[in-house]
Amino acid sequence: MATPDVALVVGAVMIVLLLMGYPMMVPLTAGALLLMAAKFSGLNESTLIQQMIGGVEQTVLVAVPMFILAADIMIKGHTANRLLDLVSKFVGHIRGGLPVTTAVSCTLFGAVSGSTQATVVAMGRPLRPQLINAGYSDRFAIALIINASDIALLIPPSIGMIIYGVVSGTSVGALFIAGIGPGLLILALFAVYCYGISVWKGIPVQPKASWNERLIALKRASLATGFPVIIIGGIYTGTFSPTEAASMSVAYALFLEMILYRQVRPSQLPEIALSTGMITAVVFILVAAGMAFSWMISFAQIPSLLLGDMLAEASQHPYQLLILIAVAYFVGCMFVDPIVVILVLTPIFSPAIASAGLDPVHVGTLVVLQAAIGSATPPFGCDIFTAVAIFRRPYLEVIRGTPPFVMILLFATAMLIMFPQIALFLPNLMR
Repeated sequence: MATPDVALVVGAVMIVLLLMGYPMMVPLTAGALLLMAAKFSGLNESTLIQQMIGGVEQTVLVAVPMFILAADIMIKGHTANRLLDLVSKFVGHIRGGLPVTTAVSCTLFGAVSGSTQATVVAMGRPLRPQLINAGYSDRFAIALIINASDIALLIPPSIGMIIYGVVSGTSVGALFIAGIGPGLLILALFAVYCYGISVWKGIPVQPKASWNERLIALKRASLATGFPVIIIGGIYTGTFSPTEAASMSVAYALFLEMILYRQVRPSQLPEIALSTGMITAVVFILVAAGMAFSWMISFAQIPSLLLGDMLAEASQHPYQLLILIAVAYFVGCMFVDPIVVILVLTPIFSPAIASAGLDPVHVGTLVVLQAAIGSATPPFGCDIFTAVAIFRRPYLEVIRGTPPFVMILLFATAMLIMFPQIALFLPNLMR
């Protein structure tokens, strides 16, 4: 059977397995094994196992469970509430102050946790009732929380940045710093949209907090804001590697929640560790299966056979290649977990990116932005299903308010493609 026909059969089998409800690791592993049996029957199965192990043994991946553990500790504690109170006291009184507070709080907690789903859980529960009581529709409140939480994929620490850095060989530290500019751009665009919605609907403003109340909130949250200082400042100054910064974030979370705030008891640590272990296992299994599948399709030269002419032409036109990358990752993340999409597509596009002379940090930031958009975009955005579970609302009701935010995110994508310095300004200062 010719290689393109084999690729179609493998793709069809993977889609059928997905529709049957199998977890993503099964279609990836089955696809790799089927491709091996069809094209390389003499190849030993241990080769795939070696690729799986090689995919998860890289040192930088140690940062993933560390950041997940730090987020789990903070969800159990009071860090999220203190950050929320701080933002509310300073911007809650302006027109659209409550949704702006939501966007800023989600960004801050994302900078603390690095997890979009943890941000939906931690910020969604207290903020959704407040938004509804203030006069905003439920669909607007849910859509705002989901999409503002996705800024966590751009603002360091970012698990998506770590995965892309591992697969592409790009500096994770540079990717972390590069995500700050696009993250702040999206936050500003969301704030403008929230202001417009508030004016259009005539939502009354909240009472203005006194400076004494602001100082108290700042004092209560000052240590919580130390997380991004440790992570960003440590990496920016060269004091920490991303892995060391992740370890420091765990130590700092334990110090705050167990010793200072006293909201997490030692008896809760096994439960927190179990939750972290389960999430980490899922991530690492996906990484292992995705690396094996990516290696197999590259070994079979499927990308060059199916997309060679298109990529060769696009590599001659950098903007065309960037648009192609953005579309491919965006569409992929609408249907499949972003980690899987990054693992599968990155090796396919890497040769064309190098041929076109594109900055890998700029491309990595663009890719992770598409992962963020896909996480909140129907039909299968992972944050949508988190919101369904947390808010206990029907799927169709949860997605009704997402289109305006998706359009804003696509506008941010266009800005990032046209103006690379949005992402590269801070990393260039480090060089």
